[in-house]
Amino acid sequence: MTRLTLNGIATYTEGTLPRPGQEAPKFLLTTSAFEDVGLDHFPGRCKVLNIVPSIELPSCRLSSRRLEEGLRDMPSVALLTISRDLPFIADSGRDDGARSRGVTLSTFRCPSFARSYGVDIVSGPLRGLMARAVLVIDARNRVLHAELVRELSEDPDCLAALSAARLAVEFGSATAVSSADETAVAV
Repeated sequence: MTRLTLNGIATYTEGTLPRPGQEAPKFLLTTSAFEDVGLDHFPGRCKVLNIVPSIELPSCRLSSRRLEEGLRDMPSVALLTISRDLPFIADSGRDDGARSRGVTLSTFRCPSFARSYGVDIVSGPLRGLMARAVLVIDARNRVLHAELVRELSEDPDCLAALSAARLAVEFGSATAVSSADETAVAV
């Protein structure tokens, strides 16, 4: 179990966040068109996984927008925003009328995703949702950067994730820092 807080109140997750250098766990998640997609649907591309409790939350939409804006000049990077929301909710989160180049995915057909990625909230008022996390996964599906947000009301470090994605695109490898343990790992 990992201890997180929600406005200072302890809450816990089960599972383990993948660490830099590890292969990302496989999954099949569902798009708003009810298609199942996994890491293999983005061959040869770096992927940024933006895991959120709900895309309906303004703070989650804002961090998604920040990541999307930061990735604008990196068309070879796929942004995957993942929540436990129902798949058809994905398009309702677009309040600006803009067409997103990111993909919104639901875990509703793959509940094991939350434990596989260490974000399954098992106690506290958000029990049943997923904790906030950002992972950067290279084209070979190796984790380059992993952050589990320790205070659920705060945003992830989008700049660190964008830096890891940029290094992956520019050099094909990167040195990543996992904020969960502050250890640098060369990949």
